[in-house]
Amino acid sequence: MAKEENKGITAKKSEDMPEWYSQVCLKAELADYSPVKGTMIIRPYGYAVWQKITDYFNKVLEEKKVKNAYFPLFIPESFFKREAEHAKGFAPEVAWIETKEQGEKYALRPTSETIMYDSYSKWIRSWRDLPLRINQWCNIVRWEVSDCKLFIRSREFLWQEGHCVYEAEGECDNETLMFLGEYKKLCEELLAVPVLAGKKTEKEKFAGAKYTTTIEAFMPDGKALQCGTSHNLGQGFAKAFNIKYLGKDEKEHTPWQSSWGFSTRLIGALVMTHSDDKGLVLPPKIAPTKVVIIPIYKEVDKAAVLKKANEIKNKLKKYSVELDERDEYTPGWKFNEYELKGIPLRIEIGPKDLEKNQVVLVRRDNGEKKAVSIENLDVKVGEMLLDIQNSLFKRASEYLEKSIIKVDNFEQLNNAIKHRKIAFAKFCGSIECEEHIKEKTGGASSRCIPFTQPPVKGECVRCSEAARYWVYFAKSY
Repeated sequence: MAKEENKGITAKKSEDMPEWYSQVCLKAELADYSPVKGTMIIRPYGYAVWQKITDYFNKVLEEKKVKNAYFPLFIPESFFKREAEHAKGFAPEVAWIETKEQGEKYALRPTSETIMYDSYSKWIRSWRDLPLRINQWCNIVRWEVSDCKLFIRSREFLWQEGHCVYEAEGECDNETLMFLGEYKKLCEELLAVPVLAGKKTEKEKFAGAKYTTTIEAFMPDGKALQCGTSHNLGQGFAKAFNIKYLGKDEKEHTPWQSSWGFSTRLIGALVMTHSDDKGLVLPPKIAPTKVVIIPIYKEVDKAAVLKKANEIKNKLKKYSVELDERDEYTPGWKFNEYELKGIPLRIEIGPKDLEKNQVVLVRRDNGEKKAVSIENLDVKVGEMLLDIQNSLFKRASEYLEKSIIKVDNFEQLNNAIKHRKIAFAKFCGSIECEEHIKEKTGGASSRCIPFTQPPVKGECVRCSEAARYWVYFAKSY
């Protein structure tokens, strides 16, 4: 018998979330710390979750006629200088490689607008070349981070970034919002993570963009987490990189551009939103293994129990089912292991279950147990997995809704932030006011201006100027 070591979570989510979060990621074998400061290793189980996300979104890309491509990691310094606002915005985060090739330094991409748009200037000649929709799955390097928080913030991470070019501003607007909508659907339907959607303020928008739209989740420790952004880049990058096309009117025109992206940060959102003190909790749609079968037997019953367990495995193979036949571990130890790894549904089967032609189903999300006849197992497993998915989303949505506090003045805003809530406030939109709010609240920033706005009457939450819109404020990762 192998030594059954204690692999469980020793920190409580409600008492020490940073330690709890690290333990869940490490002990559930999603990720590990790297010997290179500020970076992480994504382990096979964590990468399987990421693969589920990429598989889901590649179908969206195909439907939207977006082609996958790949561009270099290295970006010439001169490319950044072509769009001044963009260069200024990313300057603190860029990692440089000193080289004498071509007489300039190379950056390790913090984002790919510049390297991609140089090629776009060569590929786009006519209105017939538009719209151009290209996506790449790649790694990103941003060097401002000194303390790695697995999946949430690190010097290197994985992401997708889409970059599109259009004839008309309206088309660019429509697809900027369309891709944000697809991000919202991904988070809510696949990950069961509810998000707030809206527009970033001028202070928080992407460097070089005309405007930025975003989806924001809210974590159990009272911090917002940006889960995806979609930007209308206007015509600034096109002008900087000399992207032009000959229109149907036989005249030369400057196109409109958008970019949009999400990253492995989504895995961090998933972990923090759903998991508990026993470990990882995975919604069934994102779980690499949805069902695990644990046979329970003594030597005299082993053959019969395993035979039936294998029959059940074959019957349920469409649910990504795993059968644990290891003899070196007890059933109780296996229960704890699969709870730690977040498998949505556990099937227990032993000699008494064989007599009754049943199994016991155990839900990971709430621990409920239910005896189910083997005859009806396929249907019941499908129903239970769907209910787990919906229940996780419902619970997270209720938490988000309860976390939003409508405030009328700065004192109320500050109090909401102190109590780890989202403050929903009227705001004038000035950068000065936003900086003041961040300073006086100990770090709260605007998360987004929701697309659906209540009537805006009265003054800004911070100054005496007339408010322009309602804004969500919160501390964030």
